[in-house]
Amino acid sequence: MKHPTSVSLTLPPWLNALLRGEIEMRDPEQRMRWVIGLSRRNVEGKTGGPFAAAVFARESGRLLGAGVNRVEPLNLSPAHAEVVACAFAQKRAGTFDLSTVGSGCELVTSSQPCLMCLGAVLWSGVTRLAYGAAAADVQGILGFDEGPLPRDWQGELGRRGITVAGEFLRAEAVEVLELYKEMAGTVYNGRSKK
Repeated sequence: MKHPTSVSLTLPPWLNALLRGEIEMRDPEQRMRWVIGLSRRNVEGKTGGPFAAAVFARESGRLLGAGVNRVEPLNLSPAHAEVVACAFAQKRAGTFDLSTVGSGCELVTSSQPCLMCLGAVLWSGVTRLAYGAAAADVQGILGFDEGPLPRDWQGELGRRGITVAGEFLRAEAVEVLELYKEMAGTVYNGRSKK
């Protein structure tokens, strides 16, 4: 088997169609509802797991990048929604450090970041994180392994200049997790089979 020389993160066609024009959302609730809607659409379209995320310029509300979970369709374990959204935002902004974009950027995600995505939050340069469902919801409803999250992860982000708004519209985000379970979506943790 030949060693690959590149890896590609792609969005599902339905999301590409949504991203054709400029999108701006100043209201935090509108942003979260939009992201939860993306997670629902990803489940209903069977284009990935029940997670979505988007990066917005904090002041203007301009969308810089959006992503949905693409682990299974792309066979890439790092293709979590937060990682995908940050990658597209960084590509669009032309920088690996989103803290240099305007007055900073906000990552809005349908669920609390897992351990890997928590690292992505730290290194992306976002200055605010808003999430819907809690890690306990993801683990309890679906059985995903969210990793050994630090006990005071929110405090750790705060000490690094990242504010956190947690469990925002949690009930709506949990509905998507329950839908994924009803549709018998794959729980794709590498450790779940051992």
